[in-house]
Amino acid sequence: MANVKMLTMAGADAGTIELNDAIFGIEPNEFAVHEVIKNYLANQRQGTQSALTRGEVRGGGRKPFRQKGTGRHRQGHSTDPSQIGGGVVFAPKPRSYRYSVNKKIKRLAMFSALSSKLAESELIVIDSLGFEAPKTKDMVKVLENVGAKGKTLIVTAAADENVMKSAANIPGVKVSQVGQMNVYEIVGHTNLILTKDAAEKIEEVYA
Repeated sequence: MANVKMLTMAGADAGTIELNDAIFGIEPNEFAVHEVIKNYLANQRQGTQSALTRGEVRGGGRKPFRQKGTGRHRQGHSTDPSQIGGGVVFAPKPRSYRYSVNKKIKRLAMFSALSSKLAESELIVIDSLGFEAPKTKDMVKVLENVGAKGKTLIVTAAADENVMKSAANIPGVKVSQVGQMNVYEIVGHTNLILTKDAAEKIEEVYA
């Protein structure tokens, strides 16, 4: 078990918390992280791209110009891909890019991302996080107090509307819940802030 220092919203010492080495202390597996991020991005694609083949573009009919004497290459159809306004060879059509990844790989990638944040001192644990009302300046102050500079992902145990709205207008800051966080967001943010409840719930979910 790794003992990690906890902070309050004011940046003061709030004791320590023990984090499970099986989740926060493994040797990061770059292959698993790469596979899961690639899968996540592929699943985000809409797959709505489309182009017309030579059989679908408007035109065709008679030969566009005579066979000889024009100084141009011989052409029998105006919809040929070599012609301006012609069809597209192997035109892309709407399709799904979704595919699945083994659950063991997903778990390994999540553990690798969390362990990497702890190893690189980019993991911040706070005892609690909450506001009486949504205020951006209050969230900015908290981030300054705990030393979170740059892109920051805040993970809470459950949805808190005041916390989410307080961070909504801060560039590079995102709020998520334990059940919604993913490897792509963890890796894509410089800092990872976990509330004490969130850290305990992560261990409960992935135990």
